[in-house]
Amino acid sequence: MVSKFKERPIRLLSTSLVFILLVASVRSTKAQEKQPDWPFYVVQEGDSLWEIASRFGVGIEDLQSANGITDPSKLSIGAELVIPGLGGYQGRLDTQIISYGETLRSLSRRYRVPREALVRLNRLTSPAELYVGATLIIPFERANSLAGSRASLAPGESLLELAVLRNSNPWTLVTGNGLPGTWAALPGDMLQLAGAGTGGPGALPEAITAVTLNPLPLTQGKTVVIKISGRPGLTLGGSLAGRELRFFEFKDGYVALQGIHAMTEAGLYPLTLTGTLTTKGPPKELNFTFMQPVYVRREDYTFDPVLSVNPETLDPAVTKPEDEQWAALGVPVTAEKMWDGRFQSPVPARFKDCWTSLFGNRRSFNGSDYNYFHSGLDFCGGEGTELYAPAAGRVVFAGPLTVRGNATVIDHGWGVYTAYDHQSEIFVKTGDVVKPGQLIGLGGATGRVTGPHLHWEVWVGGVQVDPTDWLKRSFP
Repeated sequence: MVSKFKERPIRLLSTSLVFILLVASVRSTKAQEKQPDWPFYVVQEGDSLWEIASRFGVGIEDLQSANGITDPSKLSIGAELVIPGLGGYQGRLDTQIISYGETLRSLSRRYRVPREALVRLNRLTSPAELYVGATLIIPFERANSLAGSRASLAPGESLLELAVLRNSNPWTLVTGNGLPGTWAALPGDMLQLAGAGTGGPGALPEAITAVTLNPLPLTQGKTVVIKISGRPGLTLGGSLAGRELRFFEFKDGYVALQGIHAMTEAGLYPLTLTGTLTTKGPPKELNFTFMQPVYVRREDYTFDPVLSVNPETLDPAVTKPEDEQWAALGVPVTAEKMWDGRFQSPVPARFKDCWTSLFGNRRSFNGSDYNYFHSGLDFCGGEGTELYAPAAGRVVFAGPLTVRGNATVIDHGWGVYTAYDHQSEIFVKTGDVVKPGQLIGLGGATGRVTGPHLHWEVWVGGVQVDPTDWLKRSFP
């Protein structure tokens, strides 16, 4: 009796365990199956779970849970991953990087997706979220669709007249651009035309065919190159993070160079483009202005050991007027580009890769807070080390200063300057035109120093930038 009584619970437990395992198995299988009404993404070569989660703005844990993934490293190409948090949308999704010259309206017209759908898919709460380099979620079937040509109504022109001039149908323009009627198109509003075309920034005039920023994202202490492709005769200007941009004709378009200050807080900053263009047909000048945010990311600059220097070189009564004089030297923008290719090293070959302190390092003087940054690149070398011009240019300053010691500044054109501090001797004078590799002075220990060296700066658009970039690559 006892043995029979004990056998029954064991059998019941066994049955319950099997049932639990079956339920768990079914739940696990269902978690890994794509539900028919959920949006999904197809894994591509090179994808990682972290990257996919970042692109679609979801937590990696939520992505794993929604797809029953236990090992994120075992993603298979072609697998369909459910994207959680996008209820109300069905079908396959993809992403595109937002370039400069786009708005919610232009993106809606480019991809033929209603604005409300883009807002919902991308969880948009502010136009600032459509910054340059941001990721836009769109239906897969629209991801590779090429936008056609663009056109805008001239003042006094009707949509019917525009359609006739562009060999199009006015109702095609209405439906393709999400307009409630032919009367709704306004002068200056960029419209997508039907058929194949070269595309281009959807919210900028058709005279501009492309705008690129390099590098992207923008980074503290780096030089950004802004290139604009477009037809000849454009007059362009603008600003980036409050600094004026100067554009110059270059190859098949226009280019502007601008430094991002090393102490710029990470975040979004306005990039404004202004211009004047001449319309087709009866010549007429039109002005335009466009603004879109760009993101500046933080660079991981190191902290130098606390430096002990002459207190006089830290006195605001001395440093403030000298800093103002120094900054003013880099304001003028010479229209002639005098350099060609990469900059040469300003020191002899034996020292060209020997640096005692890098650009951007955070600094403390005499126990102060780390509210200073290193504005240049310090090269090894003792008293009397030869110093050379890295590129052609014109000397705009040569003389003694309290903080910077014996210093030289060379203008290379287009708002690009180089500076040489702490020299023992200066061999050039203001107004001299120098050639690449020309001897301009000798290294020393004048000014605010802890020992002899060359402090070398590169300025772009009035901002000191990382000089190593100019030694490694050719700008623009």
